[in-house]
Amino acid sequence: MEEILKVVEGQREYFLTGKTRDFSFRKKALEKLRQNIIDMKGEIFEALKKDLNKSEEESYMTEVGLTLSEISYMLKKGRKFSRRKKVHLSFSQFPAKGYKVPVPYGCVLVISPWNYPFMLAIEPIVDAITAGNCVILKPSEISPNVSEVVKKLIEKTFERGHVDVVLGGKEECTYLLDQDFDYIFYTGSTRVGKIVMQKASEHFTPLTLELGGKCPCIVDESADLRMSARRIVFGKFLNSGQTCVAPDYVYCASSIKDRLVEELKREINRQYGDALNNEKYPRMINLKQFNVMKGFINDENLIFGGKSDEKTLKIQPTLISSTFESEAMQDEIFGPILPIVTFDSLDECEENIRRYPKPLALYIFSKDKKVQRRFAINCDFGGGCINDTIMHITDSRLGFGGIKQSGMGAYHGKAGFDTFTHYKSIVKKGKLDLPMRYQPITKSKYKIIKMFLK
Repeated sequence: MEEILKVVEGQREYFLTGKTRDFSFRKKALEKLRQNIIDMKGEIFEALKKDLNKSEEESYMTEVGLTLSEISYMLKKGRKFSRRKKVHLSFSQFPAKGYKVPVPYGCVLVISPWNYPFMLAIEPIVDAITAGNCVILKPSEISPNVSEVVKKLIEKTFERGHVDVVLGGKEECTYLLDQDFDYIFYTGSTRVGKIVMQKASEHFTPLTLELGGKCPCIVDESADLRMSARRIVFGKFLNSGQTCVAPDYVYCASSIKDRLVEELKREINRQYGDALNNEKYPRMINLKQFNVMKGFINDENLIFGGKSDEKTLKIQPTLISSTFESEAMQDEIFGPILPIVTFDSLDECEENIRRYPKPLALYIFSKDKKVQRRFAINCDFGGGCINDTIMHITDSRLGFGGIKQSGMGAYHGKAGFDTFTHYKSIVKKGKLDLPMRYQPITKSKYKIIKMFLK
């Protein structure tokens, strides 16, 4: 633990040098990071294959490519984000100028998960260093090969003290959380998120939590079922379902269930074929997760799929029939199991969704604009799509984050810069003054004050 303490102290000393406050310094760091990711992409792909059996194509699309896109966006927009912003003040401040100055928090702790172990480690770092912070990254011990490659990348790219990596498990993570950081960014489970939040409160440390939840996928009678199935299968079974914004369950109109199920079967076969023997189909991260997923499948609820291979830790894309009382509907599913639940009216659908904890994402498949607006406005969720899944998290122009049980705060692009930035409000005065604020406040002064402040 002494080594960890040295890293934390080194970060504080580095931040006090003021190097990170110069955007030119931040830009050079981002450019170097981008080039090193490109140079090391073979090692990154290999590590993702070892940990999750991800193919190169999926690894680039969902991890490396998205990270490079975030870096490119910050290189393009970061200098503009870093400038002070002029604020037009009210006449009561006359004569004065006002502006907001974006400044970094300081030393940031980023705790990343195992399911997208490269992208969810590096993207928060990109946003944090664009804002001028120093960062300590604690990657997941559950994806050890990617964690080692990420450590190598960080050490190759950044000066010690600017960005550092601490490997290890629960003990190391707990020790880090006991330190007094200026900001904490955590991605992972709701259970651990509660612990992180409690630890942060001991030092009054602001934080962002990116969690998860049961993300509903609503399909009404007007939906294009073939297109809906294609996009649902894409979003659900990406990374073998180990995605925090994956559709957790399909909630469809009773009248279209059978037709939708047939389209979903067709799409699973088209996109994955014989999944257990498909070299490009990802596996469960470990035996524990594999067994949890198998526990959701039984002879009574199985609609399609259900086969598994403990040796390779693969489970077929699986459809099960479900109700809100079913075991699979009690907690977030983090694997290739897709429950199908039905509703008889939109009122019933909305009421049941709103009874659940607020999800990280919600998806609506409908041609009816009134239905689209109804669920987009009336239901609380972090973000989502209309007639698609997943895609709302892929553009740096859209902030990504949860609400209440699914998280707090957001990142990506400007939202990410703002997350790791404190805005100082400044009023600059000259010699001229409005005398009515000074004591003694006479009746005439008071009359003028009430004219200004109303």
